[in-house]
Amino acid sequence: SKRVRATDVPCIVTMQGMLRGKEGVMSLAQGIVHWAPPPAVAEAVARAAAEPDTSAYGADDGMAELRNRLAEKLQKENGLEGVSVMVTAGANQAYTNVVVAVLDAEDGAVLFAPYYFNHLMAIQMTGGSDRVVLGPVNKDFLPDAAWLEDKLAEPSAGPRIKMVTVVNPCNPTGVAMPADHLRRLSAICAKHDVWLIVDNTYENFTYEEEGHPAHTCVSGDHVVNIFSFSKAYGMMGWRVGYLSYPPRLHGELMKVQDTIAICPAIASQKAALAALGAGSAWVQEKVRGLSGNRRLVLGAIEAALGKDAVLGGSGAIYLMVKLPVEDDFRVVEWLTEKHRVCVIPGSACGSPGMVRVCYANLASAGCQEAAERLRAGLAELKERGVAALVA
Repeated sequence: SKRVRATDVPCIVTMQGMLRGKEGVMSLAQGIVHWAPPPAVAEAVARAAAEPDTSAYGADDGMAELRNRLAEKLQKENGLEGVSVMVTAGANQAYTNVVVAVLDAEDGAVLFAPYYFNHLMAIQMTGGSDRVVLGPVNKDFLPDAAWLEDKLAEPSAGPRIKMVTVVNPCNPTGVAMPADHLRRLSAICAKHDVWLIVDNTYENFTYEEEGHPAHTCVSGDHVVNIFSFSKAYGMMGWRVGYLSYPPRLHGELMKVQDTIAICPAIASQKAALAALGAGSAWVQEKVRGLSGNRRLVLGAIEAALGKDAVLGGSGAIYLMVKLPVEDDFRVVEWLTEKHRVCVIPGSACGSPGMVRVCYANLASAGCQEAAERLRAGLAELKERGVAALVA
C-alpha cells in the first residue's frame, strides 16, 4: 500500500541485517536491559501452561485481575485516578492503538526531534506521513513548549494538529522531563483541545540521587499515558504494555484492540501479574545497578570526543552523541565492521550526524569491553574524519 511504502524502514531491522554474518560484534544499540524477569515470572508461566484459560481468548482490554492491579499501581505510584486501563501487546501496540483511534489521515501530529522512530512509523503507516509536524527541543533537549504554544495558536494553513506525543524519560535522548515542564505541555494541549500522548516506558529509569528529575505523570480528559513491562522487568519478549486513558476513549480503543490483537496473550498477562508482585523496589534495585554502566559509556565517549559531544543521561537508558562527521549511517556501519560495536544512527530518530547509545543491554564486564571499543572507534573518527570511513 502507499501508506506502508511511505513508512520508514525500521532501523532495528536494518541493524540486525547489518550484523548478520559478523562475528563478535557487541551491541550498544537496541534498547533492552540485560536482566531476566523476576523469578516469580517463570514460576507463574509454568503454572499457566497447565491452566485451560491460558489457551482461550480473554477480555479484549486484558484480564480483570491484571487491570485492577494496574489501576492500583497507577493511583499509588503515578497519581492517576478515574482512568480506564487497557493491556496491550507491548507499548508499541499501545501507541498504534491510540494513533488509529484518535487520528484521521488528514490530521496533524506533533513529534519532537529527536523522536522515537516507531512513533513516527505508526503515524506514517496509518496514512499521516505528510501530516507529521516535527517540533524542536530547547537547549536542555526538552520539547520546546514556547514553540508548541505558538504552533497550536497560529491560524491553520495546513492540517489541524490533533495530537502531540512526548516520551518521558525520553527515548532516544535519555533526558528526564521536569514535572513543571510536563504540566506546561499538558496545559497547552488542553487549551487548544489537542490530545497529549505520553510514553512512560522508562518511568522507573530515573536518577534522582544524582540531582536529576523524578518521573511524574499528568492526567486529564485530553491525556493518554502509555506504560510497559519490557524494560523495567526485563520482559521484552513477553510483549506486555498498557494504556491509561479517559473513559470517553474506551469504545474507540476497544474497536482497534479487537481488530489488531483481540486480546493480549494470556500467558504474558499472567507473567505480568507475577512481575507486579516483585514490585517497583525490585526494579529500582536493577536500575541502580546501571549507574556503573552509564559511567563507563559516558566516560568512553567523553574521552574520545569531549563532554560537549554527549547529550542526555538524566533518565532512560540512552545517551545521544554528536559525531565529528555527518554520515551517521556510514559511521554505524563502520563501527560494526572495524571496531565490532553497534549503535543506532541518529537519522533514524530525526537527528542526522548523531548516534544513540544504549548502556543497559550488557552486564558490567561486557559493557566495559563495548565501551572501550566505542571509545577507540570514536577517537579514530575524530582524528581521521571521513577518511576513516573509506574502505
